[in-house]
Amino acid sequence: MAAHYGAYLVRFDFSVSSREFAPFFTLLPYVLLIKIAAFYCFDLYSGMWRYTSLNDLFNVIKASTAASVALILFVLARYRFEGFSRSVFLIDYCFTLIAIAGVRVAARVIFEQSARRAGTKALFQNLVRVLREKKSAPHRILIIGAGDCGEKILREIKDNASIRYEVVGFLDDDRVKKGRKIHGVPVLDKISRLPRVVDRLGVSDVVIAIPSADAARIRSIVELCKYCSIKFKTVPGMGELIDGRVTVNAIRDVEFRDLLGRKPVELDQEQIGAFLKGKTVFVSGAGGSIGRGLCRQICRFAPSKIILFEWAESPLYEIDLELRRNYPNVSVIAHLGDVQHIREIENVFDRFSPEIVFHAAAYKHVPMLEAHPWKAVENNIMGTENMVDVADRYGCEKFVFVSTDKAVNPANIMGASKRVSEMIVQHKSMAGNSATRFVTVRFGNVIGSAGSVIPLFKKQIKNGGPVTVTHPEVVRYFMLIPEACQLILQAGAMGKGGEIFILEMGAPVKIAEMARDLIRFSGFEPDVDIKIEYVGLRPGEKLYEELMTDHENVVATDHAKIMVLNCASVDVEILDPYFAMLKQAARQRNQSAIRQYLQSILPEYSCSGQASMFSAEPKKPHEITT
Repeated sequence: MAAHYGAYLVRFDFSVSSREFAPFFTLLPYVLLIKIAAFYCFDLYSGMWRYTSLNDLFNVIKASTAASVALILFVLARYRFEGFSRSVFLIDYCFTLIAIAGVRVAARVIFEQSARRAGTKALFQNLVRVLREKKSAPHRILIIGAGDCGEKILREIKDNASIRYEVVGFLDDDRVKKGRKIHGVPVLDKISRLPRVVDRLGVSDVVIAIPSADAARIRSIVELCKYCSIKFKTVPGMGELIDGRVTVNAIRDVEFRDLLGRKPVELDQEQIGAFLKGKTVFVSGAGGSIGRGLCRQICRFAPSKIILFEWAESPLYEIDLELRRNYPNVSVIAHLGDVQHIREIENVFDRFSPEIVFHAAAYKHVPMLEAHPWKAVENNIMGTENMVDVADRYGCEKFVFVSTDKAVNPANIMGASKRVSEMIVQHKSMAGNSATRFVTVRFGNVIGSAGSVIPLFKKQIKNGGPVTVTHPEVVRYFMLIPEACQLILQAGAMGKGGEIFILEMGAPVKIAEMARDLIRFSGFEPDVDIKIEYVGLRPGEKLYEELMTDHENVVATDHAKIMVLNCASVDVEILDPYFAMLKQAARQRNQSAIRQYLQSILPEYSCSGQASMFSAEPKKPHEITT
């Protein structure tokens, strides 16, 4: 109607007499009827404006042309154009085309600008490598989730002829979307109707494109896919997408981490940006699981330089290449070095004068350090002492130490070494004579780390079992690597000096139940197809991990997932006398002396070499009223 009205105004130079305007009212009902019918026939009402494509624009042209031709033929047949201006119909056609196409293109531009700011575009450009399989005929696939994520996957498939996939439809639980189309592909039904759609359309693969879905929803979709005996993949959750730089394996098989139920982390981007932007940042242990994650997250905030300090050659080489490729505007400096050698650290500080230090280098494998306790002293304790000493002497702005829940009431060498390292960091901060602000961040296990139990379980399942669990009641805290690294950055930015921050780890996960989930997830039945064997706790292992001691109280911070411990100051009179003797015992490889000195420093440390058992589950941060 607006286009037809505008055509009259333009035709008569915006001065239309009542006589000239009379045909407008005569023809208006027919204009509306013909145009609505034409637009409906060409599916203009089923498309979603935010996903407007060339295909949609061609439909707009065809629908507008058909409507104008039909209107002209109608006027010609009924009125012989008597009293009607012919140019009005041409102007009306142009206005209709411009208005409909313009609104749709504008909507797409607005939504795409928002998507770019969210940093998810790179994810879908990498779909080619994941889905490229040379087959004689295209695979018919369904996309679960008719949102931004699903649209970008569809577009990538359509734009790459080498991908032998044909998207036959979407499934989504939003009733408003049902019957609508995205780039000509319909939203068929709700997700629960997957079996019926698969049978009707001969679908062979499913892509789960709901990065915001919680664990329960992912689990239910996976069960539906298994019931239908079809292949399924997923996109990473929001916790992984938030880093804005996704690897080529972003579209991947569904894994246990997708069933963990961790919610996306909300970061204070401005606070972290002020903390890191334009700074020279040093990361020790840059090739490890946490070190790599930290490097990826740090580079998002545009530091001027990032120094990767790592003793393992291959992991250092890999993270160096990745960061140089993904962050060309950040100066990446890879240094093959060891925190046990203070001269190597000093050399880097002499050359680059880092302002922010993240110390993530540590040996973390509990049974290995029980057998080689001197390595825990040399690498974890003395390495931390070297890092703290150099950072202090060179006047770094902030030093962030990455610790572990195993440092709380330690029952093993690894935990004891990390607790002593925490004390070194606290002591330096509380001495009051350092320009550097020292901060500690303590958290539990991470899914996907090199020492995680999940890869072991997967290997055992692949070999037909049995899956070995230490104890039926053993539980652990788990979080995702990207989530842990984001919270480490947030805590580092918040720290004023001297704090021990602990991360909200959620509910503890029972390892035996995790093993059962993984067995079912692999298509087997626990204790039927794959046996579970309980092999007993290993030396130094606890049933439950804790995040604070009885002498520490948790205090809430401005961030819901970060708390700070109100802990007592470090007694230097306890630490200093045994420190030199501990180093000497490590040089002499004297295991009993190392354990004895650690227990002298840490009365709460149980050095019996036996697994620690607790009769009741200890209190957890999320159960404490602050």
